[in-house]
Formats: sequence, structure tokens, C-alpha cells
Amino acid sequence: MLAQSTTELAAQFGLWLHQKNWRVATAESCTAGGIGYAISAISGSSAWLEGGLITYSNELKQQLLGVSADDLQRFGAVSSEVAAAMARGALQRTQVDCVIAVTGIAGPDGGTREKPVGLVWFGLAWADQCLTWSKIFPGDREAVRQATIEEALQGYKKILDTV
Repeated sequence: MLAQSTTELAAQFGLWLHQKNWRVATAESCTAGGIGYAISAISGSSAWLEGGLITYSNELKQQLLGVSADDLQRFGAVSSEVAAAMARGALQRTQVDCVIAVTGIAGPDGGTREKPVGLVWFGLAWADQCLTWSKIFPGDREAVRQATIEEALQGYKKILDTV
């Protein structure tokens, strides 16, 4: 069961996509399909949701999204560079209008001083553009994943800011 706030955000995102006649796909690591699930919970979402790629491992990030092994080695899976590569790779492979990608450290393990638990990088790709941003979310694994899903569902507002 989704939180009401998540359902509302997914419905707003769906309405925006529907009004633009756009289709979306997701490329998800730390949320493991949660963004796609939230979007698909909205009645009529088949009109704007193409699908999603869950690429939890670095190997699948490379195979399915075309993320370079060099970027994974140099910057790590949780980085602006990898979030952008995930979004661009999914956009190219799915032929949708926009892609939201996420990669992060949901915890409770895996954090470092440079990349703490709760750090999530977002990638948003559309047309010939891609932008990334990061957030550090507080709380346990579930709270970090939930906050990531909600932030991702609001990503379309960043497209509006650029047009």
C-alpha cells in the first residue's frame, strides 16, 4: 500500500505526462522498481508509463543501460555521472519522452563519509537534455526509499524549470 502523499504525487506526475502526451520509463537501483510501482498504481497509467529497468547491480547498469565500467570505477555507482548515464541509457533504449533514474545508498550499511547512508542521485533525461541532482534523506532504509520515490515523482518540475 502506498502512502497517500505518494499516490497524489504519482497522480500529478501522470496528469502532467498525459497533458504533454509523453511516456515515461524508469531506471531504478536503490528503489528497485518502487517508482514504477507508484506510477502504475494510478488508474490509466498505461497511457503514460512505458515501464522500468531495475538495475541494482553494476553489471546490469552496464548491460541494460550502457553505463560505462570506467564511470562506475571512477565515480562509483552512487554519483551524478552514473545517474546521468542511467537516465540517458534508458531514454535511448526505451524511446520514451522522459526517464527518471535513481541510484543511492538506502542503508543501513554501505555509507562512507563522502557518500553517507541516505545519499541518492537522481537523473532526469528528455529530448537532448539530462540533469542530475542529489538529496540526502534521513531515516531508516524504508524512509530513504520512500523519500526517494516521492522526490523522483516530482522530477518533472525540474523540466518545467528549464523550459
